[in-house]
Amino acid sequence: MTATDRATELAILAARAASSVKAQEIIALDVSEQLVLTDVFLIASGASERQVSAIVDAVEESLFKEGVKPIRREGKSEARWVLIDFGDVVVHVQHAEDRTYYALERLWKDCPAIPLPEDARGGGDTGEYSDPDDGAIHLAGDPHR
Repeated sequence: MTATDRATELAILAARAASSVKAQEIIALDVSEQLVLTDVFLIASGASERQVSAIVDAVEESLFKEGVKPIRREGKSEARWVLIDFGDVVVHVQHAEDRTYYALERLWKDCPAIPLPEDARGGGDTGEYSDPDDGAIHLAGDPHR
């Protein structure tokens, strides 16, 4: 089983919204084989708490225009790691430091990446996520790379 077309479509819309407010290193992972609760994890980074909040607002506004409302939101007040659950898609917006520390990409390394259009990848080194030595997904600033 792979992510539904609708989940992929929503992930791309969310990624474009995040990219429009300068989110960094945006990736989408198909977690449908591993989880029954959602199909896609979208992960994006912000350089500051203010930017994390702006990314969250842009994603929610974009999906609201499509008639999709969040089921749950966590972490907005701290704006370090905000999780927005839209059902088929769960969006993780993390402060860049927290993203490197928690390394969700490594935790979910067995899940295939969903290709995102150029305008939905954000800034940063989004083209290189895999390390041939260990098969894990790595970020540009990841010291384990």
